Amino acid sequence: MSNSLGNSYRVQIFGQSHSPQIGCVIEGVPAGIVPDMESIRSFMARRAPGGALSTARREADEPRIVAGLNDRGETCGAPLTALIENADPRSRDYDRLRDIPRPGHADYTARVKFGGHNDIRGGGQFSGRLTAPLCFAGALAMQLLRDSGVRIRARVLRVAGIEDDAVDFLRPPMDGLCDGPLPCVNADAAARMAGAIEAARASGDSVGGVVECFATGLPAGLGDPMFDGVENRLARALFGIPAVRGVEFGAGFAAADMTGSAHNDALRAAADGVAFESNRHGGALGGITSGAPIVVRVAFKPTPSIARPQRSVSLSRGEDAELVIEGRHDPCVVPRAVPAVEAAAACALLDMMLDAGLSFPT
Repeated sequence: MSNSLGNSYRVQIFGQSHSPQIGCVIEGVPAGIVPDMESIRSFMARRAPGGALSTARREADEPRIVAGLNDRGETCGAPLTALIENADPRSRDYDRLRDIPRPGHADYTARVKFGGHNDIRGGGQFSGRLTAPLCFAGALAMQLLRDSGVRIRARVLRVAGIEDDAVDFLRPPMDGLCDGPLPCVNADAAARMAGAIEAARASGDSVGGVVECFATGLPAGLGDPMFDGVENRLARALFGIPAVRGVEFGAGFAAADMTGSAHNDALRAAADGVAFESNRHGGALGGITSGAPIVVRVAFKPTPSIARPQRSVSLSRGEDAELVIEGRHDPCVVPRAVPAVEAAAACALLDMMLDAGLSFPT
């Protein structure tokens, strides 16, 4: 079930980029919850297409709950199903891609996997469009987590090699991120990132970047060693976001170049037990939450659909071919990926808390 995520909070996503509708089915939502639709819509609007730095495709991304609520608008214990209309597809832009696959995209591998029956329009089920229902499921999860004191917030850390200022992992910026399409700590860095994205668009190219996500308020003791650690479960959810090429926690790959004395986080006695003086472990040790903030970074590749001519192959003729891609594409997926990262993290963390038997207020 590659389109499903979770055990106790189980999310199944369905649809394709140009199908009439996309959506999700969520099992395990506690009964008696009234979905905060205003908050959900606001969250999904951060991911929706449109705006200076994204595709020209226009989608309202208005979620419609069609099952799982009683007549008082409360969750009733049945699977919760939400639909989102695809109102502005333009499928003719993808006709040529049936024969000439895009470099860097799943066109070729999907053709091999599904015998040529894959939906090529807009990337089909491999499209970032499918992060819309993920954001719905994540926004609902964040409502439950918020009521239990858990907060999740992400920011753009890097775009095209331009990096935001470092933050203290023990005191991440849960508030005060600069406004606009690039939520960063440093507004000057955000402006330079936006300039790099516009320059890539103007030259027919694209750029990638890194999103950094923080989760605070989690109790110590969640997770398991080996294959069900908090890092494992978060990574599985985050790699479900299209264009993700890497995930790291805490100091991440930089830890490989550090000494143990530099990397280890000192412990000290605190009123509520134990506290850490730093957080290079990123909130997890041995796959188990430590009580310090979870810190995870997600690397996104440049958008593969670019306007420049690229070398590919005509599958029908069995010969080399040049491809010039038409259509509407993001010059950088990173700005719209920020809420998708938060949503994936929220689904995974809520699932772990429900697995642990923790209850949520209704």
